[in-house]
Amino acid sequence: MIKTLQPIALSALSLLALAIFAWPFLPFALSAEITSWLALAAIGVVLVLTLMLLDGELIGPKQVALIAVLAAVGASVRIATGGTGGIELVFLTVILGGRAFGPRFGFLLGVVTIAISSLFFGGFGPWTAYQMFATAWVGAGAGMLFGKGRRFEHVLLAGYGVISAYVFGLLLNLWFWPVAITGASLSYSESAPALENLSSFLLFSLASSTLTWDTVRAVSVGLVLLLVARPALRALARAKL
Repeated sequence: MIKTLQPIALSALSLLALAIFAWPFLPFALSAEITSWLALAAIGVVLVLTLMLLDGELIGPKQVALIAVLAAVGASVRIATGGTGGIELVFLTVILGGRAFGPRFGFLLGVVTIAISSLFFGGFGPWTAYQMFATAWVGAGAGMLFGKGRRFEHVLLAGYGVISAYVFGLLLNLWFWPVAITGASLSYSESAPALENLSSFLLFSLASSTLTWDTVRAVSVGLVLLLVARPALRALARAKL
């Protein structure tokens, strides 16, 4: 019974997390300063609950070792590339791991990768829980794509890498946009209608990251996946869970 309800509970928690990400667009007035801290606390609680539900899914030493190795590789890549000019190849291991071993593995891999890399790169802060959830979704989504084992799978993953890079950028912009700029034309307004705030956010994201950092991330991740996805997935397939 618990096994049957677990996917439903995990989906519900992810939807709740997504709603927390999107709080600036709720159709009622909210104070940015207070609500941003409440959202941060809530996203942390939801993340812990999600990980508690996932506990027991990867219980064998081989599974733990795979998570540790891939997360260490992903963290090393993140530290090495450092987001220079928008290049963040940390998504390669998360996408490939999620694709090879399934959405739950991809979710955990995303969380652990950000946790390890944050110890050495950028540190922990208000952004960390958001980064963990957003990266976990990238890994989980890769495991849910169709076309597994098909000849075009590397093309599919490259396209997914491009799209997920842009979505990741939008999600991460949500944690600081309400407090990043105040009193400007593109700032969050607690008295503005939800659609007006959404329009301001999209224009803010377009100007601040979508056309620059996010595009470089999307192109670099997509190109590398196009080149390495097939041999990498063959290698990972030998490590059966």
